[in-house]
Amino acid sequence: MANFSKSQVPAFSVDVYQNEYLPEGGREVNAIVTVTSTGGGTTGGAPLRGVTASPAGIPSSPGAAVVIMVDCSGSMDYPPTKMRNARDATAAAIDTLRDGVEFAVVAGTHKASDIYPGGERLAIADPHTRAQAKEALRRLTAGGGTAIGTWLGLADRLLASSAGDIRHGILLTDGRNEHESPEALRFALTAVAGRFTCDARGVGTDWEVKEVTGIAAALLGTADIVADPAHLAADFTAMMENAMGKEVADVALRLWTPVGVEIMFVKQVAPTVAELTGRRTEAGPRAGDYPTGSWGDESRDYHVCVRVPQANIGQEMLAARASLIIPAPDGGAPEVLSQGLIRAVWTDDMAASTSINPQVAHYTGQAELAQVIQQGLDARKMGDYDGATAKLGRAVQLAQVSGNEGTAKLLSKVVDVVDAATGTVRLKAKVAEADEMTLETRSVRTVRVKK
Repeated sequence: MANFSKSQVPAFSVDVYQNEYLPEGGREVNAIVTVTSTGGGTTGGAPLRGVTASPAGIPSSPGAAVVIMVDCSGSMDYPPTKMRNARDATAAAIDTLRDGVEFAVVAGTHKASDIYPGGERLAIADPHTRAQAKEALRRLTAGGGTAIGTWLGLADRLLASSAGDIRHGILLTDGRNEHESPEALRFALTAVAGRFTCDARGVGTDWEVKEVTGIAAALLGTADIVADPAHLAADFTAMMENAMGKEVADVALRLWTPVGVEIMFVKQVAPTVAELTGRRTEAGPRAGDYPTGSWGDESRDYHVCVRVPQANIGQEMLAARASLIIPAPDGGAPEVLSQGLIRAVWTDDMAASTSINPQVAHYTGQAELAQVIQQGLDARKMGDYDGATAKLGRAVQLAQVSGNEGTAKLLSKVVDVVDAATGTVRLKAKVAEADEMTLETRSVRTVRVKK
């Protein structure tokens, strides 16, 4: 067995930001847990643990596998350039694959077909297979309906055959999932969740934002709009480059709490807001794991809120221990990559107990920003213009306070800003559909705390 050098293995760190001081009777403890992965080299998904190597020292089994799912429903022919752009984008993504990575291309309609390499198997990327795959793309034509659950099911079967640690999907759709029930899509997502990650993209403006963002959220990937099909190639290339940079799979945030401590919620708050509370899996007495997916060189922030028992002034306790873990290949005890402690200290110092930690305050605002944008856009669609104005005005105010310039710019295409500081806005009479969908899709993007 050949092992990768330590220099290739990412180093994880966990930093906890909180105000641990509580007043008498105080029970709610909030903390921002910052997880950072650095120094992973360029293995991009090669197994961290021992792998069989060829005489030349090259791993004989690829460390990553990717399935690209391309919408080929009839609507992809309107306009005809859309299908051509999708083919070109997929070809660009295939060119970005590293040699040795397993891959396949799925054509999605009301059914799923693996058009390359076929036979429900994966090809191994090299100059020859990349050329073959691009040739197969040229034969893609538009026709049929849309049943995304079947695409995900086929991707799962393909990725399950891989020996690699990193299993990733890229999904492109231009329309609503009209040829299967919402329940069928939810069932498919439940079946494949935790088995691979998936980035989802909507092209044009005829697709349903909540479907695409729901797929990405369930499969711990990213979601975005590509309003102009001509921009697909650049987006697909960036997605594939990001996938190739992942080096550790199946990382979980494990929270251990003492007796009497209740976990109120756990959510990712940077680079995007993602609710994790309901995704807990039990991991022994008073411990639970929350999935975080695959990691490359990057940093993410998580908001953990726990409720502790009442205590007297001067007492202190460990409120929770946050550990980053990866499962053992043999099913044994998981490897702990790093950990941090969340504390609670009761004090009669009013200044200490009423101070709000800057990181906690910032991300509480960012989570509210994402929420009020969604509520405002939903109200606007329902014809509740007063409600929409109030919610989107609050969003403008929060975006300015936090310095989220990207979201502020998107909001300005939906409302006229009278006074950002007070959140005074007017709804625009006419809003381009692409602008509204872009705001809704990207509402979960956050900015980091300014140091």
